[in-house]
Amino acid sequence: MANTPQAKKRIRRNDRRAEINGARVGRIRTFVKKLESALAAGDKDAATAAIAQVQPELARGVAKGVLHKNTASRKFSRLTKRVAALG
Repeated sequence: MANTPQAKKRIRRNDRRAEINGARVGRIRTFVKKLESALAAGDKDAATAAIAQVQPELARGVAKGVLHKNTASRKFSRLTKRVAALG
């Protein structure tokens, strides 16, 4: 257990940040799932619209520090390749 006031404060802060960061990651996953379902259905128009929403969400995740830059880049690249294959 934390003994110093600063350590106790860090525990409180880390709990708050974990909740916020979890919501951010969940939001990104939701947009990716929408794109995945459009890809599974073979709907080119819906997939194109969804990829336009996924890209800024991934970039925001990188900016906020919940995703590594290369992870977001890799995800976007692979998803873009799958959308292009529909056409």
